[in-house]
Amino acid sequence: MPGITTSPTTKPNPPMNATTCTLPQTAERLPRSAYLSALTWAFTFFNAVRVLAYLPTVWAVVQSGDSSQHSVWTWITWAGANATMAAWLYEHNGRRANKAVAVNVCNATMCTLTLLTIVAHRL
Repeated sequence: MPGITTSPTTKPNPPMNATTCTLPQTAERLPRSAYLSALTWAFTFFNAVRVLAYLPTVWAVVQSGDSSQHSVWTWITWAGANATMAAWLYEHNGRRANKAVAVNVCNATMCTLTLLTIVAHRL
């Protein structure tokens, strides 16, 4: 580039991108593998709890017999989002299931169960 000179012993810094951007390892930082393991378990835990969180909605609709407060389109969207996320994760994981795939399949199942409960009470 015009106007910029470098000495033969000085190498210019490479451009930053997703593959060259790394954080320095210090004693205060967790190793990346420990962080990823903790993140995986946190994801699995909170999404497993979310599977159970659908039950009060299903129970309320069954007990009251009234599903008018629940949007069919919302539950279709959530079921579809969870199902396609499970498929996306499966495909991007070399067509192997893992915890993330299983959790999304369970969430898609529970959204579908909730949707079917709502629709059944509207018929």
